[in-house]
Amino acid sequence: MLQTEGVGAMHMPVNVVTVEREYGSRGAEFAHDLAERLGWRLLDSELVAGAARAAGVDPKYAAELDERLDPWYYRYGKIFYHEPMYVTSTGGEGHAFDSEHMLELIREQILNAAKAGNCVIVGRGAACALAGRAGCFHIFVYATASAKKQWFTRAFPKRAQEAEQELASFDRRRAAAIRKFYQQEWCSRGLYHMLLNSCIGTEAMISAVQCAAGLCAPAAAESVAD
Repeated sequence: MLQTEGVGAMHMPVNVVTVEREYGSRGAEFAHDLAERLGWRLLDSELVAGAARAAGVDPKYAAELDERLDPWYYRYGKIFYHEPMYVTSTGGEGHAFDSEHMLELIREQILNAAKAGNCVIVGRGAACALAGRAGCFHIFVYATASAKKQWFTRAFPKRAQEAEQELASFDRRRAAAIRKFYQQEWCSRGLYHMLLNSCIGTEAMISAVQCAAGLCAPAAAESVAD
């Protein structure tokens, strides 16, 4: 499905693809395969690690903040105090390293990656950060409830009974973080050029994206003289 805004930007050759995804849709796996097929740089968990390096904090702590809001009690209290473990010294004055600060650092990485081009960016509000930017193609990957439940059961067999609750709560946290930081609805169709049901399979998804984004390899016959 194509956006109604910024369609003119697609006249420029696509050199950035963003992939947002429902939890359990295997959208991240698709993004990895797409980047490999295109021979492009992949930015996924590297964005979180990069934010941790920039802020000088433990990568494990940064991972705990990935695609989620800070707890309500932290948001309420941070205007009064900063806990030492959350404070970084980047940029001169001390700054609290929380989910909002991390998203700021991640957005900088996304913008820099888009300038360089030839990259596939996974989640973290990339479609919002690059909305309307020429040369960018935005994808939202979803799946049926049963397919996501099957994935969760295989991935976390000891927590199979919690599948529906975990799948829903993960996406709620992800949506809340994007809403707070970008003032956008994470699953809004208007943000994306294409919506893909991962149940069609990775090969079909890659082919669809390559054709829709103008990234198909030239047919071999075109190089053969008449």
